[in-house]
Amino acid sequence: MTVLIILGVLIIALLIVVPLLERSNFRMSNQQMSKMSRWILPLVMLMVVIQLIMYYM
Repeated sequence: MTVLIILGVLIIALLIVVPLLERSNFRMSNQQMSKMSRWILPLVMLMVVIQLIMYYM
């Protein structure tokens, strides 16, 4: 039952957030995207390490 509630909330959030983002005209330059993408992989790896530490403690 909890899974259905979570899925329902996610679907409702997507139905609200996606149209808002399309209307906002938020654009990023290629330079800004390259700066942000440089940090994604190290942050994901850090998150995985932290989760592993939390799991085994």
